[in-house]
Amino acid sequence: MPLTDWGEIILFCFVAATAIQVFYYTWFFSRLAFFKPKQKLQSQQHPVSVIICARDEDENLARNLPGVLVQNYKSTYEVVAVNDNSLDDSKYILQELKKTFKSLNVVELTQEAKLISGKKYPLSIGIREAKHEVLLLTDADCVPASEHWIQKMQDAYDDKIEIVLGYGAYHKRPGILNKLVRFETFHTALQYLSYALAGIPYMGVGRNLSYKKGLFFRNKGFSSINHIPSGDDDLFINKVATKQNTAIIIDPEAITRSIPKQTWGEWRRQKSRHYTTAKFYKPKHKFLLGLYVATQFLFYPLFAGTIIFYDWRLALLLLSVKLIVQGFVFYKSMKKMEEKDLWPWFVLLDIWMFFYYIVFASALWKKPKRTWS
Repeated sequence: MPLTDWGEIILFCFVAATAIQVFYYTWFFSRLAFFKPKQKLQSQQHPVSVIICARDEDENLARNLPGVLVQNYKSTYEVVAVNDNSLDDSKYILQELKKTFKSLNVVELTQEAKLISGKKYPLSIGIREAKHEVLLLTDADCVPASEHWIQKMQDAYDDKIEIVLGYGAYHKRPGILNKLVRFETFHTALQYLSYALAGIPYMGVGRNLSYKKGLFFRNKGFSSINHIPSGDDDLFINKVATKQNTAIIIDPEAITRSIPKQTWGEWRRQKSRHYTTAKFYKPKHKFLLGLYVATQFLFYPLFAGTIIFYDWRLALLLLSVKLIVQGFVFYKSMKKMEEKDLWPWFVLLDIWMFFYYIVFASALWKKPKRTWS
């Protein structure tokens, strides 16, 4: 086949990839960029049960749990801390905190759940022990960004809403790894929050997630996904979330932050474990997510191919269109999510995603390991 024919094929594919990427940013992701919560004439404060499961996380509990226990919330709330077979000093730290904070309810698990891997069993026990209908989930390594976290998260509920999706961010640290971790976290949140705003909710993150206790038991908890090590957050939400029952909250005071992984190996293992659940999403979600990932992955190779085999000027024009739209949406969204320091790097971070998908592609077909976290 002549080079001119190859050039036209590559150009056609590049135009298609650019058009699809621009569509996602204008149709889906712009919803988050321009999101404004509805103004409520009256804010109802529901009693809330915050649930935190921990295994061998004594340092995290000592560091972060007080930030949950000192929330400024006028209505009733409790903190259910499920200590799942810890071998460290978690039990004694929780006992000391309970002396000071009467709202802390400690649940000690001393037996492993057979045939149920991951965090689903301790989380199910925590939900069963919760006194209130509104559940607010986070992790032991997370701390609320403000003392108004509970207030902001529960304020998204109304008569129809049963699920509230929040943003679980990571602390800012020096170094390139921190930027990559935080950008990937922002990029994931940009997708699941925007899809929810478009009426297609597909996941949430257990670092900052709320739903009704009745919804959990009405759907028989995690019974349909107990055989999958992960998925206590995203797969459960993928199963029960609808256009009508899901809301999001994006507010600087409603964010939780946790300590990011410190090494490339730790981060790779964490993300590989997370991605093993994607194959269990509903078909429409897999299609929408797969199309976006495929065109994002192919974009820069097609850009290079268009320069080499067709016309560099046309290649730069299409690149400019995509980056202008993307940069505008990223700026508005990063500002809302307290990640604005990443914006000057967004072009390099976008190019990095090509290599990111190569590194983590194997997680989509590998059998997940049966680990707790």
